[in-house]
Amino acid sequence: MAENISPMALEAVKRFDAIFDVECEITGLTSEARHEARQQRVAPMVNDLHDWMRAERARMSKHNPVVKAINYMFEEKGRWEAFTRFLDDGRICLTNNAAERALRGIALGRKSWLFARSERGGDRTAFMYTSS
Repeated sequence: MAENISPMALEAVKRFDAIFDVECEITGLTSEARHEARQQRVAPMVNDLHDWMRAERARMSKHNPVVKAINYMFEEKGRWEAFTRFLDDGRICLTNNAAERALRGIALGRKSWLFARSERGGDRTAFMYTSS
């Protein structure tokens, strides 16, 4: 299975991992400190990633699956800008892990609540879905 991994894709993953490593280090800092660290440490890595991806895309066939992934990042209107928005605001998290965790209870409970078995059970389920 490992022989099917594109060396270019592996390199991209390593570059993204390095960005996430820095983000792990600065988690818990104030938004101002995170912004400063991102400007000093992460922005150059993101810029290098951008330039590297563009250069790799230019030298490969447009039919290569890795090129298609790069095109997904660059050619969709605003996708790269949306990805890099975290660099300019220390309040923005690079991942959506917090949102995923917030929705986990609903996702896990959905099957449990499928069969409320009574009108009262249905009311409780509705309450759980709508209360915050």
